[in-house]
Amino acid sequence: MKRRFFSLDVFTERRFAGNPLAVVLEPAGLETDTMQAIAREFNYPETVFVFQPADRKNRAAIRIFNPAAEMPFAGHPTVGTAVLLALLDGGSEEDFVLEEKIGNVPCRFEPRTADTGYARFTAPSLPVAAAGDLPGKTEIAAALSLAPDDIGFEGAVPSRWASGITFSFVPLRNIDAAARAHPNPASFEKVFGIGGSAKVYVFCKETAVAGHDFHVRMFAPGVGIPEDPATGSAAVGFAGLLTASGRYGDGEHNVRIEQGYEMKRESLVDLGLMIAGGRLASATVGGSAVIITEGAISA
Repeated sequence: MKRRFFSLDVFTERRFAGNPLAVVLEPAGLETDTMQAIAREFNYPETVFVFQPADRKNRAAIRIFNPAAEMPFAGHPTVGTAVLLALLDGGSEEDFVLEEKIGNVPCRFEPRTADTGYARFTAPSLPVAAAGDLPGKTEIAAALSLAPDDIGFEGAVPSRWASGITFSFVPLRNIDAAARAHPNPASFEKVFGIGGSAKVYVFCKETAVAGHDFHVRMFAPGVGIPEDPATGSAAVGFAGLLTASGRYGDGEHNVRIEQGYEMKRESLVDLGLMIAGGRLASATVGGSAVIITEGAISA
């Protein structure tokens, strides 16, 4: 049976940049193992399968797979799927809900061109500090193929945060250290793989583009993603870290995060923080997406 699909580049308005995504629109009857096989065939960081929603008031239910496993939630699949469905609906500004394994995810779409749009979603759960302690600078640096003095800036220290998916967050002193970082196969999983495959988000305040707030990279080789061009779910966890840092006061803040530059897949993630009483009240993640291909897959 032929099933319609699209591919998009997400967190960019420019083709062949950002984070690639495949979206299969007609998955009825597919077994989980077959969906996983299709995700491996596309070999994108994530592949989405769009189903009818359980609640007819919602736009769709989606299942998200990386090349190795199904995920309860992910950022760039949410943004990319929201943009695609809104464009297929006619491309008008609208609000709707996507049902994901983690729960309902409210989305807002804004049109740009016939095949490009911008979507922002509200995080379905707020980030929390994750269980499990990271080791010291020496071990962390070695696992990232760096020197100990590359780790940290302005008092920031490595930490773990979870928002449906758990990430280890490692501050780096500058963009040069970020460029040199890469997983050391001898110790990466041992150091960061606490309770599951390691997912590591390194960040620094020095940026490649003026006006951006952070330069980041994300490594998750254990789930088939040696490096991710843009990671919306990690940005949600980052919201918890930024709030806990005390650098952001009460009110609304928009944090612009650049990613994928070392891969020549430049991406821009808009992270929205709403802080009240020194606590994170809500977090949003937004970005653009552009349609790249349309076709059919036999499955």
